[in-house]
Amino acid sequence: MASGAPCSVSRHLVVRLLIGMVHLARGGVYTVALDHGTVVQASLRGRLKLEERTGDQVVIGDRVRVAEAGDASFVIEEVLPRVTSIVRSRSGGRSVKVLVANADRLLVVVSTARPKPRRHLIDHLLVAGEYAGVTPVVVLNKMDLEGAAAAAAEMESVYASAGYDVAKTSALTGEGLEVLAEHVCGGISALAGPSGVGKSSLINALEPGQKLRTGELSGKGGGGRHTTVTSRLIRMQCGGFVADTPGFSEVGVWGVRQEELGQCFPEFRSRASACRFRRCSHLHEPDCKVLEAVNAGEIDSRRFEAYRFLYEEAGA
Repeated sequence: MASGAPCSVSRHLVVRLLIGMVHLARGGVYTVALDHGTVVQASLRGRLKLEERTGDQVVIGDRVRVAEAGDASFVIEEVLPRVTSIVRSRSGGRSVKVLVANADRLLVVVSTARPKPRRHLIDHLLVAGEYAGVTPVVVLNKMDLEGAAAAAAEMESVYASAGYDVAKTSALTGEGLEVLAEHVCGGISALAGPSGVGKSSLINALEPGQKLRTGELSGKGGGGRHTTVTSRLIRMQCGGFVADTPGFSEVGVWGVRQEELGQCFPEFRSRASACRFRRCSHLHEPDCKVLEAVNAGEIDSRRFEAYRFLYEEAGA
């Protein structure tokens, strides 16, 4: 090589490293919004596929370090540590999925009717949010339906008294959208719940430009058809991000030990310190303040049954 001639550089040489957040993961291709504003499509470095992680290697909400190569391609070089992970499990915990990483709150969306709200699913999701260290919020949607007011009043009395914020909404009439916006216009909010409860419709109502696909209820059983099939992170004009996740009819609580479960029920936490035994299971011990509250009607009996079921599941 002649003196002073430039060295040849591979077109795959890394030009720079950039930080961003994953907004969509589909088919091994990741949509990453870089901190400086550019949105790129990136693949995953091969060695990262071999690392042990809960659920998928990369999920929406993950903060990642991306390498830009000389050929203008992008590769995820590193997944930064997750602050929070909202996890659901199926098949007795054998199948684990991280719904979203680094979320600040979990909005548990249920319908007042059509489909009929399933209390055990609400309770399971709330525990998943509590265990993840995010702020759970109960969203009672479809307030425009006949009988919605009575159904919502009953559920609000249970969950508000347990210590949760409750929002009553309707994408059709606009009821409660201002309250909902207060929850989603900062940080990352994950929407979770069964199919057909109107999660995508609520996002469309808050952000009409999104035009997310919505679906009708199935005729058999009044359940919802899956309209969101891939989780995505949506940037809101008000400043926050919303994780729109596929609907599901069941959820297991992964990773919670029996001795930790009581801390995932706010109405238990406020009483547990007064129990006679430090490691009280809140199931049979004498002078258990949680059981006393259940017997006195201060804690909803169905919430207690949800706790009992999850306690047995955690010990299986």
